[in-house]
Amino acid sequence: MSAMQKLELEPLTADAFAPFGTVLDTGAAEIRMINGGTTERFHALAMADTETGGGRTILSLFRGQPRSFPYAVDMMERHPLGSQAFFPLTPRPWIAVVAPDENGRPGSPRAFAVAGHVGVQYARNVWHHPLIAVGAPSDFLVMDREGDGSNLEEFSYDQAYMIMDPT
Repeated sequence: MSAMQKLELEPLTADAFAPFGTVLDTGAAEIRMINGGTTERFHALAMADTETGGGRTILSLFRGQPRSFPYAVDMMERHPLGSQAFFPLTPRPWIAVVAPDENGRPGSPRAFAVAGHVGVQYARNVWHHPLIAVGAPSDFLVMDREGDGSNLEEFSYDQAYMIMDPT
């Protein structure tokens, strides 16, 4: 692998992230009062796209270990058969890295600084980096696909992209 390029963190906004998926922000959600007015329901934050090829939607808990910075983004992955949503349960900032598809491989990545109360849903077939926890172990509720078929593609960059200190 040759030299590395600096990858700047961008603030996460719904518009900036739209080509890659959806921002899951309770502050922007439709709120429905349920259970006799005792519970707030942040309605339909994410809608799974997982049924291709006989898949089904599953919920898992991921515990991400914090990354050391500067951090080299040298690979990306995507899931051609289903979307994948990450919502933090630990109120710590984290980083989402995505890239546009360029003829079946990821293009130049974009890195988003994500607040600890905001999640993202990567659309089906969107290139993204695995979970990047910052500062301490962090738990995430993850909605994705389980089922038949190959639902993981990985790609290694010839040249890594560096995320400097995110603080």
